[in-house]
This record gives sequence, structure tokens and C-alpha cells, in this order.
Amino acid sequence: MIHQYQSNGYNIVLDVNSGSVHVVDDVVYDLIPKVEKELLSGTDTEALRERYADSEFSEPLEEILELVKENMLFTDDIYENYIDQFMKRETVVKAMCLHVAHDCNLACKYCFAGEGEYHGDRELMSLEVGKKALDYLVEHSGNRVNLEVDFFGGEPLLNWEVVKQLVAYGRSLEKPANKKFRFTLTTNGTLLTDEIMEFVNQEMSNLVLSIDGRKEVNDRMRPDRGGQGSYERILPKYIKAAESRNQTNYYVRGTYTHYNTDFSKDVLHLADLGFRQISVEPVVAPPEADYALREEDVPALLQQYDELAAEMLKRKKEGKAFNFFHFMIDLEGGPCVAKRLSGCGSGCEYLAVTPGGDFYPCHQFVGQKEFLMGNVYVGITNEKIRSMFHECNVYSKEDCKNCFAKFYCSGGCAANAYNFHGDIHASYEIGCTLQKKRIECAIMMKAAEADME
Repeated sequence: MIHQYQSNGYNIVLDVNSGSVHVVDDVVYDLIPKVEKELLSGTDTEALRERYADSEFSEPLEEILELVKENMLFTDDIYENYIDQFMKRETVVKAMCLHVAHDCNLACKYCFAGEGEYHGDRELMSLEVGKKALDYLVEHSGNRVNLEVDFFGGEPLLNWEVVKQLVAYGRSLEKPANKKFRFTLTTNGTLLTDEIMEFVNQEMSNLVLSIDGRKEVNDRMRPDRGGQGSYERILPKYIKAAESRNQTNYYVRGTYTHYNTDFSKDVLHLADLGFRQISVEPVVAPPEADYALREEDVPALLQQYDELAAEMLKRKKEGKAFNFFHFMIDLEGGPCVAKRLSGCGSGCEYLAVTPGGDFYPCHQFVGQKEFLMGNVYVGITNEKIRSMFHECNVYSKEDCKNCFAKFYCSGGCAANAYNFHGDIHASYEIGCTLQKKRIECAIMMKAAEADME
């Protein structure tokens, strides 16, 4: 399978199964699909050479056939025959999202968690529950050394003392269990202080700071419970936090909606403020929500990604580079096979833990009782849910099988698929379209950056 597209003046050919990327001239670009059709119909390479002998296509044909010979074009899918073996793999828990606070001091309009409550009562995680969760993670992580823990909410800083104590407890487990915790804090920033940042910089491998971009955009969607915007309160703290971490190991993370389909301006606004690690991603919301993305928004959003990619390349040439999370791609190493085929590992390698200690496949399923998997006291009791997520992969999803992006997005978000179609094996169409555009932009940028070297 190949995927061809043109972006920012580049003719790009992606060989999906090998991951090889080729930047070609117009003649080769136009010739590749013709050669593919001939080869698929059974025409052998010698017959092709005879057909194009003594023509302007003779040399381009040889280039194409050499790539075929080197297994860099029209390659076979080596994963499809492996999928049965993959399904039998043993999985261990390697990451947890600890919901230390089902409460929040903001009232973000797009919050899937119902202002942090997850459709339940306001609640803070006790130290006892948090310790049990970390114990479970250690005990069920097999031989894996590096373990990921995200302190999440609601707003986790509402339960800051417990966060600090859980970090200390995790550190006490590391040496005896031969483990290493990588902690992340996700916060709305309103309660961030110098004292907290000092602790975060000592103990947290990553920091996620929520902000949507321009003041008017952020404050429209991220007000407090009194209706006041949060931008002015959090921005100075975020600038200070990013600098204190040497502009690494953090993200300012935003969400764009129907009200800011010109979201590239929000990304660039954050970059102009000095942030170098930026993530702004599409809202996922029920169609009836006034801020939900609509099909008619899609063309403008695709254009925004193209414009953002071009501007980022321009800034890189000028020495003003920054990272945009959704354009970050590794064409040489990339994720392991398991991640390419099944994604984040929700429900089997990754679990969300509620303040009361309940296990869910991920934070987006919390509160949906049909996805309750067990709890920190008795472990996983609903094996059916775990098996369902274990079996979910790019070959179990009809929409993914013939998609060029499948080994990059790994089938997309199971929660989005379920929330829109009632099936984790389905796909969220708008999300897929935007994801494919981001992948195309990311690959194009790699090609352009190679030209800069």
C-alpha cells in the first residue's frame, strides 16, 4: 500500500507497510501508481522495462523498480499475518492515571468530565487509595522498570498534599522493586505556586499546563465558576514554569472548538509568548454542543494545519523553532510494534483510577459503569472489559485496515469511537480526517527539514 500526496511544494510517497518516505519529482510521482497497477495485475518487471524502453520514463522506472527491490516501495504487510500471535501477547500494566481530585475550581465548557466530577460526586483521593494504586501498578508491571503515573483531575492541585505523599511513597518502592516512576502533573494552573513548581521540577518528569491560546479564546471556554476567565491568572505562572524547566519536559496544552477554527493563531500566540512545547488539539464533543466541530469546519481546519506547518518551517529557518505535539513523528525508529498496532494500551497496559479506587480503561471512560473493571482492593474483576481492549487493534477495525495512517495513529482513540458509535472498534470520522492531515504535515516537515541540513 502506498499513499501519495503533495504538500508545501513536495511530492511525497509513503510506503505504508515499510514506513519508507520518498520525495520525488513530478514524473516519478505520476508514474508510481501506474507501475503499482501493473505489478498488481501480474505484469513482471521485465515486461515493464520493455514497455518503457527508449522513452522518457525509462530512467524513472528504474528508480521505482530499485526501490521495490530494496523493499522500500509496494512492500507486503508483515503485521497482518502476525496479528494472531500479537493477540496472544502477555500484557503488563505500565501506566496509571490517578484521579486524585474529582473536583475543579474552573468550569470549562467542553469538559468531558462534567467540571471534573465525572458525572458523580465531588471527591478527593485518599492517601490509602493512592498507595494501593501504586502497589497494584508495581505488582502487575512484570519485568518492566519504567512506570508512568499521571496526577489528574478535575484539578489535582486541590489535593496537593496527597500528591506529594504519593510521590514520596512511589520513590520508596523504586529500589526494592527495581522500578522507576515517571510522574506527570496535569493542571489548570490557577493554584500553581513557586513552592509547588519547585517540587514539580524536582520530581515530575513532565508537566501539562492547560491553556487554549489567545485570551479571548481561552476565557470563552475556560472560565471559573463565577464566569471569570483564567488567562490573566495563569499566563505569568506558565511562562515562569516553562523557563524553570528550561523549555523542556512540559506542554502548554489547549483545545480548539467550533469557535476558533483559526486555531493556528492560538498555537502561534503561545509560541510568540515564548513557549517551545505546545499542544492544541480538537475538541471531542456531542454534535448538539454549540462548540462541537462540524463537518463544514473540516476544510478550514485542514488548511490551518497546512499553514501552521509552513509557518513552523519558516520559524525554524529563522532560529525560532518550537515543537507542536501533533507534528512530532519519528520516521526512523518510531513506536514499537505493539504500540503501532494497538495504540495507548488503555484497558490492559494503562488504567485510570478514581478517587474511590475504581479501575477504568482510561480517564475518558471514568463514570461509565459498563466500563468499571475492578478496584485497587480486589484488582481486575471484569476480565471481559480487559479482553475487549486487548483484542482491539488496527486489524479489528474495518475503517483502519486500508488506511495509510494506521501505523501512526494505531487506530485512534477507543473512547472517541465508543462515544460516537457505541463500539471501540469503530472510528470517529472527523478525528480521523484531522489525524491524517497532521501525519501528512509531519512527514512533509521531515522532508523540508532534511533540505535545511
